[in-house]
Amino acid sequence: MQKKLTLRLEEDLIQRVKRCSGKTGKAISQIVAAYFSLLDGKPSAKSSDLTPVAESLKGVINGSRVKKEDYKRHLEEK
Repeated sequence: MQKKLTLRLEEDLIQRVKRCSGKTGKAISQIVAAYFSLLDGKPSAKSSDLTPVAESLKGVINGSRVKKEDYKRHLEEK
């Protein structure tokens, strides 16, 4: 269950984390949760190193007609 947490931070730190959020594509809540999970050495069950775009693409190729051999051939031709 998720709950709301209010943080009071210096303005410059808020701006820095907003820039970081924009660069990584992760919400500030995700960044804070990932950091907090590092404090006790236990990764969050929902933490992911993938950006939202990559996360949305996860599993999209399952069930398609693309075979591993096709992908290998594509990489070799590149």
